[in-house]
Amino acid sequence: MADVSHPNGLPALPPVLAAAFAAATAGGGKRERTQGALVRAAVEVFGARGVAAATIQEVAQVAGLTPATVYNHFASKEELLERVIVVLAQSLCRAIAESQARVADGAERVAIGQRRYVLLAQESPGWALLLLDLAATTPSLLAHIEPYPLADLRLAAKQKRLKVPNEAIGLDVLQGICTMAMRRVALGLAPAKYDVAVATVVLRALGMGAEEAAEVARRPLPELAVPAPADALPSVAARQRAPRSR
Repeated sequence: MADVSHPNGLPALPPVLAAAFAAATAGGGKRERTQGALVRAAVEVFGARGVAAATIQEVAQVAGLTPATVYNHFASKEELLERVIVVLAQSLCRAIAESQARVADGAERVAIGQRRYVLLAQESPGWALLLLDLAATTPSLLAHIEPYPLADLRLAAKQKRLKVPNEAIGLDVLQGICTMAMRRVALGLAPAKYDVAVATVVLRALGMGAEEAAEVARRPLPELAVPAPADALPSVAARQRAPRSR
């Protein structure tokens, strides 16, 4: 079987994220397997050509199928793009979010999320740039991701660990700093330990003192794990109600 976590032109994902992506695009009946192959091909083409320039014909060629077969499964490039976004959100993004789901400190959870995405850009720059391209061209990606950082922000505000004037500006701080940091790292322009620096700045921007922010940002990261299927996962609210103590 081909390495579905490592399309041509994109560097390999970290093992756990690779397993999550592979699980999300494999198995099922013939129709599901074909759609998984098309998602993998689309990721390869989007990563190599950019979302705007990519075509259904190129996706079909990479998948070894005809354009007619692609259209039998996805009515348009936009529909295929939406499926790619859902798969990425439910595999890569969910694995990152789930790694911090049992951490009790809301501020630490915010820091973990920031660091994971910056480290993804360091370890797999092509994948990070693909996510950034998808976020820029298809706002629905953020809609799939936002519930996780929003839950962390709400928890941190409730615990009085961070000062969040309103949720919109809090999300803008998280997403704005993180996306620019991911791009800088993916392009090889960032200094060492940039993930910790980014998390520290985010915590300080949300009202935490400099010394405490630096301490929280340096805490060891929890291990990544392949996320459970979507229908087997508790809701964000349920995870937030049952964190573990440090």
